[in-house]
Amino acid sequence: MTPRDELPIRPITEAEFADWHRAVNVGFLREPTPTAEELEARRGHFVPGRLLGAFDGDRCVATFRSFAQEVTAVGGAFVPADAVSNVTVSPTHRRRGLLGRMMAQDLAAAKERGDVVATLIAAEYPIYGRYGFGPATTAAEWTVEVPRSGLCRRWSGPADGGRIDLVDAEDVRKLGPGLHDRLRRAQPGAVSRNELWWLSNTGAVRYHGPWTEPYYALYRSAAGEAEGLVSYGAEDSWHGKQPQNTAEVNWLIAVTPAAERALWHFLCSIDWITRVKSGWRAPDDLLPLLLPDPRAARLTVQSDWLWVRVLDVVRALEARTYEGAGSLVLEVVDAGGFAGGRYRLEASAQGASCVPSTGRADLTLDVGDLAALWLGDESAVRLAALGRVREERAGAARSADALLRTSRRPWCPDLF
Repeated sequence: MTPRDELPIRPITEAEFADWHRAVNVGFLREPTPTAEELEARRGHFVPGRLLGAFDGDRCVATFRSFAQEVTAVGGAFVPADAVSNVTVSPTHRRRGLLGRMMAQDLAAAKERGDVVATLIAAEYPIYGRYGFGPATTAAEWTVEVPRSGLCRRWSGPADGGRIDLVDAEDVRKLGPGLHDRLRRAQPGAVSRNELWWLSNTGAVRYHGPWTEPYYALYRSAAGEAEGLVSYGAEDSWHGKQPQNTAEVNWLIAVTPAAERALWHFLCSIDWITRVKSGWRAPDDLLPLLLPDPRAARLTVQSDWLWVRVLDVVRALEARTYEGAGSLVLEVVDAGGFAGGRYRLEASAQGASCVPSTGRADLTLDVGDLAALWLGDESAVRLAALGRVREERAGAARSADALLRTSRRPWCPDLF
């Protein structure tokens, strides 16, 4: 085995893509050798310079991919991000510093490009805080017991003059991107979706395993405007002669409250469906309160979701909006060396200014904790109680919460 310090890490070539992908499959405990169809489907992920591999001889033993993304800041601004995915280290090469070296190389390139933040969805919680990431959004899943909901025999269509129609994949590829863009402009924490996302989520591009075509339902307002779209499947189950089927939501986009209400009511009214699994939703989703009996929606999973790593404090804090007015001096500690320093934030409903400062700090915090606060979900008071934020001025944590927290919680609908 090659000594630790001699294992090369470098961007892979297109000719190495198959070996790199084999290492990805090994890391994620999939069937190791990718099929020709899978490789062809994933060719769209190959961007020169953005796929890193660690090599022991000719064999790829660690993988790392990043790609261009936009994250919605509080207030609706799209912030350029370095999205991190396909991170693996083969079980034979753990604890040799490979991930740390790949991460440092990628983040340095992202900083050089001018990305404001880096993002990822963490499979395991303890890993990414070491590299300056912090959990910035939460996702939740509800299971609705339809017989208790009060909807299954009462609902016969939207009461607002709108309508719901079943549509096909081609309609989804046509209408979905516009609907998602409208959603992400209003949803802090949402991320951009490229064409490949729509192709792979409608079966036009198939990565691995069998593809089961879902159902798609479209909500149009009384004026005929498309305002909501849902993809769902059904799990067939009968007990004796009684159907006990479950509708499983893959994703649901609603750009108006009327669309959101209509789509959930539609799902809970489908014949033979006795249970609806919501898929990953915002932690303060309206779903339970859209039901006549909110207790019919049981929270089954809640977890951290989008992790953020701030690379540019000034641009990150200036990109978002603030409902109140005030100033804070933040001492940001960054062991990675990308975003550390002291910064003065002056914010109001009219805008924000963030500049390096030599003044006395109000709060001292790690860059990962700044990321947790940036989208408005975490509380500086909570972090101070945990010892992760240090108040240098009495009451500074409360002042930070008054500036940074949001009335609705951020949410990232995507897994990447």
